[in-house]
Parts: sequence; C-alpha cells; structure tokens
Amino acid sequence: MSAIENKEFWFVVGSQHLYGEETLAEVKNHAKTITDALNESGVLPYPVVLQDLAVNTDKITRIMKEVNYRDEVAGVITWMHTFSPAKMWIRGTKLLQKPLLHLATQFNESIPWESIDMDFMNLNQSAHGDREYGFINARLNKKNKVVVGYWGRAEVQKQIADWMNVAVAYMESFEIKVARFGDNMRHVGVTEGDKVEAQIQFGWTVDYFGIGDLVHYVNAVNDEEVNALFEEYTKLYAFDYGTYSKEEWEYSVKVQASYEIAIKRFLEEGGYNAFTTNFEDLYGLKQLPGLAVQRLMAHGYGFAAEGDWKTAALDRLLKVMSHNQSTGFMEDYIYELATGQEAILQSHMLEVDPTLASNKPKIIVSPLGIGNREDPARLVFDGKAGEGVVVSMADFGTHYKLLINEVAASEPTVPAPKLPVARMLWEVKPNFHDGVKAWVENGGGHHTVVSLNLTTDQIVSYAKLVGLEYVVIK
Repeated sequence: MSAIENKEFWFVVGSQHLYGEETLAEVKNHAKTITDALNESGVLPYPVVLQDLAVNTDKITRIMKEVNYRDEVAGVITWMHTFSPAKMWIRGTKLLQKPLLHLATQFNESIPWESIDMDFMNLNQSAHGDREYGFINARLNKKNKVVVGYWGRAEVQKQIADWMNVAVAYMESFEIKVARFGDNMRHVGVTEGDKVEAQIQFGWTVDYFGIGDLVHYVNAVNDEEVNALFEEYTKLYAFDYGTYSKEEWEYSVKVQASYEIAIKRFLEEGGYNAFTTNFEDLYGLKQLPGLAVQRLMAHGYGFAAEGDWKTAALDRLLKVMSHNQSTGFMEDYIYELATGQEAILQSHMLEVDPTLASNKPKIIVSPLGIGNREDPARLVFDGKAGEGVVVSMADFGTHYKLLINEVAASEPTVPAPKLPVARMLWEVKPNFHDGVKAWVENGGGHHTVVSLNLTTDQIVSYAKLVGLEYVVIK
C-alpha cells in the first residue's frame, strides 16, 4: 500500500544555438554523464530521464506539455548548462503543472585555470544561466525548488532525493481518498474543516460512511481468514495475556483481526488510502478498532482518530513522502515539567503507529474507558529516538494553516507497567517553553503527524507547492 512505483523525473538541460552544433553535442554528452551518475549513485529514490536539449521556445513547450500528460512523470529537474535566454522558457514554464527543481550546478567542479579560454567560458555558463533562468521563475511566481552545488556531491544528491519525495507526495496528494467511518467527535474544534476547499487546494477526497457500512464487511469475514491472520500475528509480535485467560485474550485479538480484514477490504474496493474512526460512533461493533488500525497504518494507510479526516489525509501524504518510514499519527497527552527534563508524552487511546516502534511490539488486551464496548486489543511499544518534525493542520475559516515543529524524540527510560498503550517522548524546539507557547498561540492542534524521516524543508516545500500558509517553530 505504501509503495509508489513507476515514477520518474525528467532532466531538461538549457542551452542555445548561438555557439554551434559542436557545442550542443558536448552539452548533451555532459548532460548524459550527469544523468547516468545520478541514477547510479544509489541516493535518488526515483530515476532521472534525460530529455532533448531545451534550445528554443517550441521544444521547451513540447517537453512541458508532455510532462503534464504523462502520469509516470512526477516532476522536472532543469539545469542551465550554457546561458539559456529565459524568455524562451516562459510559455512552457507557465504550462507546467508539476513540481520543478532548478539544479544550479555546472559540469566541472573547479575552474581549470591553466587551460581556460573563451571557448570553455562560452560552453560552461551555468552561473550566467542560473541567474537569467532564476529571474523568470521568480517573475512567474513559480515556487520552484532551487538546489545549489556540485552535482557529484552526496549532499547535493540528497537534496535532490528529498525534493523528489516531496514532488511524488504532491502528485499523490491528488489521489488521497479518506473514508470516514462515522462523523467527527462531538464538540471538538480542530477536527472540523472545509472538505470542498481541501479538495480544491490539496486534491483530497473525503467521503462519509455510516458505521453500518463497515459492519456489513465485518460480518462477511470468515473464521478461516481470521485464523490465518492471527497466525501471522504470532510471528511478528509478543503475546501478553495479562489477567485474561488465553481464550478471552485470543477472542479479543481475533475480533481486531476481523476488523483489519474488513477495513482493508472496504478501503481497497473503494480506492481509499486513508480513513478515520470515532469511539462515539461504534454501533454494531464489539470493540473500537485498535490493533486493526495500527496494522493498517504499518502498511501505509493514513489514519486519524475521532473523525479527523485532515490529519488522516496528512498522515497518508507524509507516509508517501517518507516511504512509510518512522511516520505516523500522534497526539499530545502529558507534559513532563521537571526542570531540565521538559518533554511531551505522545500516545493515543489505541492507535499509535508501529512504524515508530523502537522495540518488538506486544499485543495486549485492556479495558478502554470510553466507547462503552468490549476490551480491545492493541500493540504496545516504546517510540524511537531521533530528530524529527511534527505537523498539524487546522482550518481557520478563511484558510488552512500548517504548524511545523522540529522535535528531538528519545526512547523512554522509565518503565510504565500500568500504561496499556504505546508511547513516544519528545522535546520540542527551540525549547519547551517557547515551542509549546508558539504552538498554542498559532492554533496548532492536538492531533498531529510526526516523522523521524522527513525534514522541515520538505514539509515547507510541499506547503509552497499548494499555496498553504505555514508556521515553522524550531
């Protein structure tokens, strides 16, 4: 579910006919050398495909039209090898509807002082071309990404790779479909939002389904399917029976297995890649989906609780961007306020994403104080350590706003034997007091998506692509 396959990026190299065909042949050879090196580096998550040299308006326009038409092309990387008069880029750039990266580089890493002459100068005019090309993109308000540096360096290739993941996520954003099983939690503000505007601005489709629609799928799951999935659980997780008999415990876990099968089947048949549940809307279900939801998140489905479709869609978006690595739905719970140890405990009633687990998850069954249903099964684990970013999206009536906060997660060192949920602990930046204050003052929600794989720069790049207001706290 999480894999995005068959995507590529076109490499378009700017030059002109001014210096003759021999020069253009050398430009193309240089471009091929760079393309091959980038593809062979092992750094880029998607292949780069070299195109014909961009030497006039007609050729550039044809290339950009083709980019828009081809679903497998997720974006364009441009390089101004020689001086490339930028007015010839206007038409094609205006037509381009996919992400654009301007690679400000040159073929040679250093200036060959002993041999440099005017032929070399005329051929290698990237510094000249970058400024001309950059001006026209700024004039067109293109919001393109600019990466500067020698193309052979690992840090430059990493910046290109990070942008590729953003570009693919941007394109996949228009394919995000959220199934809401039940409505929003009553009386909660931040889970509300304008679904029409979200579809216009971000491409998200959000559909409501009564819980009975899901119950119909649950009732159709047979014992053979449940037993086969339960057997899979035995190979992946530790079992903790707690105070329950083995029969009681297995019964509860198998209820969740039936939910996993049913929800997955429902989502697949409807083409949905994100979903929500709500503990206030469980008519016909024996338990609140817990283990089932965690398993589906681990497979790449976006999720948020209490009907929070914005966060569910955002979760799916960042899972695509991060290749579903250490990225998932989260909720602020409790502050640690001891001097010098300030942090925030992150968790949820049940649904903490296993991609964030630092240790082998165990399945437990425990009562749930809300929802008025049977005791549900869930995965319990400690969260990973690492530098990351946490994001929250809110609808302010006139516009959407994205809150972005850099965090430093740490593995909990103190046991919590009575806590029947997975947990994660992090410090907010720049420090606890300023970070929390800025988050609250800017209207950041308690439902978030955290990633220990992505960077602030990647989140900001996406926000710029969709014209989304954002606030960075770091």
